[in-house]
Amino acid sequence: MGKMLSVPVLGEHLSVYVARPEDDKVYPGLILIEEIWGVNDHIKSVCDRYAAEGFVVYSPELLPGGTLEMMTPEMNVKLFDPQMRNEVQPLLREAMAPMQQPEFAERTIQKLQSCVDDLIADPKCNGKVGVIGFCFGGTYSFQLAIHDSRIKAAVPFYGRVQQPEEVAAGISCPVLNFDGAKDEGVMAQVPALEAAMKKNNKEYTHIVYPDAGHAFFNDTNTRAYNPTDAKDAWEKSLAFLKKNLA
Repeated sequence: MGKMLSVPVLGEHLSVYVARPEDDKVYPGLILIEEIWGVNDHIKSVCDRYAAEGFVVYSPELLPGGTLEMMTPEMNVKLFDPQMRNEVQPLLREAMAPMQQPEFAERTIQKLQSCVDDLIADPKCNGKVGVIGFCFGGTYSFQLAIHDSRIKAAVPFYGRVQQPEEVAAGISCPVLNFDGAKDEGVMAQVPALEAAMKKNNKEYTHIVYPDAGHAFFNDTNTRAYNPTDAKDAWEKSLAFLKKNLA
């Protein structure tokens, strides 16, 4: 359904996977932010699924080229294998080092905001835009919602929140947050985030699946994928987005 397009952003050409419903109507827009494995076949398939449900979906490739070269499918398999995880974690840290710099975060938000510009200008888009993301994309779903008031709904999947007070104070749209209870690193931040959201009177819903871990929505990850919880999250995310972007 979709295709990769080259979009001029901040003096460079950004690769963006664009999936649109195949008719002459207009629909809400959706920024879909990748995992750390890039805009790969899995992310493209998720874009296509949301487009088939009535969204104009833009998924930009935000990761540095060097990082993408290192984030191979083989690394993904090893990362979720308890016997091989220690072997691959140093490589993972090396690959992600450029993404830990403050200038990377600033430029990534700018790229995402430029994608929102293009999405709103898309003739197929009705001007209402939400954001959804997974892992790296879940983290930046929170960040885009903070920095861009045009975002009307945010759906982070297992994203990290380093400064919950800043997130809670900055977000103005409804948030539907998905996590797996076995995702210990992400779950450790939950109490502070929920307290901050409540303190700031934000419209925030957090769904935690007791039997799921990190990346439970990724149907190409045989060790992490939880089909029952992924199906439930899919249905709940659709209902949430359609309600808030109507």
